Amino acid sequence: MTSVPCDVKDLKPPAEGQLIEIVNGQIKVPDNPVIAYIEGDGIGPEIVRSAKAVIDAAVKKAYGNKRRIVWWEIVAGEKAQEHCGELLPKATIEAIRMTKAAMKGPLTTPVGGGYRSLNVAIRMALDLYANIRPVRYYGQPAPHRYADKVNFVIFRENTEDLYAGIEWPPGSPEAQKVMEFLKKEFGVELRPNTGIGVKPISEFATKRLARKAFQWAIKHKNRVVTIMHKGNIMKYTEGAFMKWAYEVATTEFREYIVTEQELYEKYNGQLPEGKILVNDRIADNMLQQIITRPWDYEIILAPNVNGDYISDEANALVGGIGMAAGMNAGDYIAVAEPVHGTAPKYAGKDVANPTAEILSGVLLIAEHLGWSEVGKIIEEAIRRAIADKKVTQDLARHMPGVTPLKTSEYTQALIEYIESM
Repeated sequence: MTSVPCDVKDLKPPAEGQLIEIVNGQIKVPDNPVIAYIEGDGIGPEIVRSAKAVIDAAVKKAYGNKRRIVWWEIVAGEKAQEHCGELLPKATIEAIRMTKAAMKGPLTTPVGGGYRSLNVAIRMALDLYANIRPVRYYGQPAPHRYADKVNFVIFRENTEDLYAGIEWPPGSPEAQKVMEFLKKEFGVELRPNTGIGVKPISEFATKRLARKAFQWAIKHKNRVVTIMHKGNIMKYTEGAFMKWAYEVATTEFREYIVTEQELYEKYNGQLPEGKILVNDRIADNMLQQIITRPWDYEIILAPNVNGDYISDEANALVGGIGMAAGMNAGDYIAVAEPVHGTAPKYAGKDVANPTAEILSGVLLIAEHLGWSEVGKIIEEAIRRAIADKKVTQDLARHMPGVTPLKTSEYTQALIEYIESM
């Protein structure tokens, strides 16, 4: 087995690479950055191997020998349990803090106790508060008649809402105490044997997520940012989320934005050139709006649970989660991971679609490191592969007469497209 760090004292990044630094509040990326990676469970090792190979080929194509990535393996999940005796070693978290950039495969959380979710545990430990999920169409088979109009980036809050994990099972002493407190202090009486969860949404967490979404919109010249919420019912959580997001827009980014109210009161419904429209939609309405009018939306800003729902639905419009990329980002640290799970029934069979992992790596390299040329090259290679019907089984089954490629064959096809550019 590859030697990987289990104890913090054993952390030794590869000597041939340099660590990313923070200088005057800005990320400073060397030409040979050390990037940590976690293979993950199930199909994880196969798709991470594929992503590394494709990214390396694109870096070489973009920069020749001037830049390269130095990969550093760390462990979590089943491999960590086997190698280190625990699912999430402290050394793994510290290694990501050290490198400030990591790519991971999907992880399984064993049933029966311990971590609620290893993925959530990593996000919480590193305060990766923004879950960034682009949804794009690359020409793949898709069930939606407007698939080619889908081009969203979903900013999902990562640390609060129901995912904060503040809940107690029905009949537990803790649930009983909460029920008694609610009855005594507020006159709220719940039915016996009720499970209880608390939904925290704070001004601090909301505003920092909104800030990151607006910064992205300005950088990428997006024309609309939509706040997704259920504030008509949950007025003091999701309603507050909407209010605080608007406050960030109108105080910190005033020169860039026009609210929907201003659009009609001041501009006769016509968005001025170079401005970003900021609007909001009720969550249930939003879930059908992206189906009926996908061209109206670009950046979607949502609390945790809403963001989870809409990102899966949005990816279904363009063919499913085999293409669904994601990145968890904080102020200076980012961890790329696909939206999908471990798919254990396909593990080791060389059939899984690695595109979601590859595109997650694109987010890390192009957005977090700022090597945008790499992202353009890889996305073009994916478009060419799909156009030429060189795809894995999940897409090939929707293309009559197409023989699916193995994971390794698809990876090699992408590398060949990259080298030919």
